[in-house]
Order: sequence, then structure tokens, then C-alpha cells
Amino acid sequence: MVNVPTAVWIDERGKIVRPSEPAGVTDAFRKMDRTNFSIPTDAMNELQAKRKAYLDALRDWVAKGAASRFALSESEVLRRMHTPDDSHVRAAANFRLGEYLFEKGHAGAAKKYFEEAKRLRPESWNYKRQAWALEDPMKAGGPEFWAAVDSLGEGQYYPGPEDI
Repeated sequence: MVNVPTAVWIDERGKIVRPSEPAGVTDAFRKMDRTNFSIPTDAMNELQAKRKAYLDALRDWVAKGAASRFALSESEVLRRMHTPDDSHVRAAANFRLGEYLFEKGHAGAAKKYFEEAKRLRPESWNYKRQAWALEDPMKAGGPEFWAAVDSLGEGQYYPGPEDI
């Protein structure tokens, strides 16, 4: 998982029928007026429509189970899953070590591990925002966050599910 909100659909047998994906979100927040935090009506309507579509898909799956068009085959689940490679595993280890050091009162020592996790996995907004929040609670939604979002240019912050 590289960002929140993220969802994974798991059936009653414990089988994943939709792997990790953004859950009913859009990039509407990028249109927010950063002085008063208002979101234009068109962007809010887009977000509400996406949330509704996602919840409708979830309800369809709950009602129909494996017969739902939103329940994926095992091969499609595997295609969409991202098996961690060496850099992902090292990023997770670095981040966890940074958290441990931070929790033990060694914020300075923790910082280099947070930075290494972000370097190894630059697409992970979880690592960025969590590291910023541990350094200074205002950073996770402050200028550093917005500069990182702006650096995406036309790229998406929330890549949407392929079929919802």
C-alpha cells in the first residue's frame, strides 16, 4: 500500500478478490484553495461521484459474491498485485527502524532511515507523510506536502482502480 485511503477486498474464505487499490478517491483535493481550504463544486462533485461508484461496486460484490463483475479472478488479482522487490523490502525495514528510533527518543538518528525509505520507495506517500508527521505534525499537510504534490505535475496522486 502506498497511500490512503486504500482498500483490499477479502471474501469469507480469506481470498483476496481485489488487491490494494485507492478506495473511491480522486485528485479533487489538488484543486483546493490553499488559503481557505475550500474545494470547487465541480471537484467536490467528481469526488462524491467516485466515492459513490466505489461504494456501489463494493455493495454489488457483497450482494453477488464471486458473480459480481467487480470480483476479480485469481489471475487478475495476481496481475494487479505488486510483489515487493528488494528495494521495497529494504524501504520497509529502514522505515520501521526509523519508527523504532523515533519512538525511543532518537529523532535525529531516525531521520536518516526515514530518508532512505523514501529514497528507495519514492512513490510511497505513506512513507513521506508519516515521516513528515513524526518530524513535525504540521509537515504532513504543510508546504513540504504541497510541494511534493505539485511536483507531480499532470501525474496522478491517486491512480484509480482500473474498472470502477
